[in-house]
Amino acid sequence: MSSKLKLIAGAAALGAVAFALPALAQDETVIDLSTATGVSPATAEVFNTLLFLVMGFLVMWMAAGFAMLEMGLVRKKNASMQGLKNVAIYAIGGLMFWFTGYNLMYTGVDGGFIGSFGPYVFPGPGMDDGSAGYSVASDWFFQMVFCATTASIVSGTVAERIKLWPFLVFTVILTGILYPITGSWQWGGGWLSEMGFSDFAGSTLVHSVGGWAALAGALVLGPRLGKYGTDGSVHPMPGSNIPLAVLGTFILWLGWFGFNGGSQLALGSIADAGDVSKIFVNTNLAACAGAVIVMILLQIIYKKVDVTMVLNGALAGLVSITAEPLTPSVPAALFIGAIGGVIVVAVVPLLDKLKIDDVVGAIPVHLCAGIWGTFIVPLTNDGTSFGTQIIGIVAIGVFTFVVSLVIWFILKAIMGIRVSPEEETEGLDKAEIGVEAYPEFM
Repeated sequence: MSSKLKLIAGAAALGAVAFALPALAQDETVIDLSTATGVSPATAEVFNTLLFLVMGFLVMWMAAGFAMLEMGLVRKKNASMQGLKNVAIYAIGGLMFWFTGYNLMYTGVDGGFIGSFGPYVFPGPGMDDGSAGYSVASDWFFQMVFCATTASIVSGTVAERIKLWPFLVFTVILTGILYPITGSWQWGGGWLSEMGFSDFAGSTLVHSVGGWAALAGALVLGPRLGKYGTDGSVHPMPGSNIPLAVLGTFILWLGWFGFNGGSQLALGSIADAGDVSKIFVNTNLAACAGAVIVMILLQIIYKKVDVTMVLNGALAGLVSITAEPLTPSVPAALFIGAIGGVIVVAVVPLLDKLKIDDVVGAIPVHLCAGIWGTFIVPLTNDGTSFGTQIIGIVAIGVFTFVVSLVIWFILKAIMGIRVSPEEETEGLDKAEIGVEAYPEFM
């Protein structure tokens, strides 16, 4: 046999063996998944840590989504200001959550109303033994990005007329004190947790908290110049960049898988992996339902479909399912998300009637849909009750709104929180920060 034929024959034999090996391996290593419950504690710690880190950076990416959405929905003379505020929010939120936020929220709450003050101390290199079931630094990171999200909600509502530095002072207080205190009541093992209140990923603890703070700010600030006429008319103020707002919404939608999926807080078993996957499905379908129902309602009521309302419909569906994304069936998730969309269509014109100027629609999306999502948890979760859910919604709402209102009034008295009419007309990009987003069009 020639050398070429020998090579061909050898290659054929190796190929036959290669094709046979997978079958032999499958035959010899069949796993009975019906009896497989998990992995070793060390492996579970690694997977749990990976969950926190991956889902955490997805939630961090929501900061980009908020920035794009807000920059797209404000007028071009205020776009740079919104970008600056969103970068500052994330930076301040990170610092404050380390400085005192995490300990206020999680350390020494013990069924009470508040944790402890002081910076969080991380283990040194090689000192984290995994006894918590995950890296403690990964948990801190995951919880921190939630904190920053809360402040982003406020930014959009009070846009186009608020001064930079009073807003940043409020952000310090919100991320370092207010959000951690109400978070401790549930996620830190505080009094609401003892009562049986349930908010899986933060429809109330994140979104409604941000919404209540935003509502207080809007009331103290007042509406933008020219938004409402003396005869009760409403003057639309279209955003500068709808494509940017659409992109921002999709980024938020993507980040929400980390927001809700990571709140499972574990990936060390087959059951956890299945639950995270179901959370992804319910989260996505609720957003789809919110967007579609808004499209249908707008066509019926106004004969036109406003893209910005559809964007908020999707976000309202996401907020609505956030309080309980695991237990609903698909029809239940669709129902919960669709009602979030209905809320947007109903509340946006209601705010205009009340002359409450919410530039990006954060109040209907985050506050109102957050209340709805938290209230409806007992529909699919037998371990909760409507009474307990209402107590939690009211307690967190009253505390956040009243304290935020007081802080806004104090800032107004000490620093002034609104730019002058001349500066507002000129635009905050030029008047406040000196960098215009679209100088060639100004």
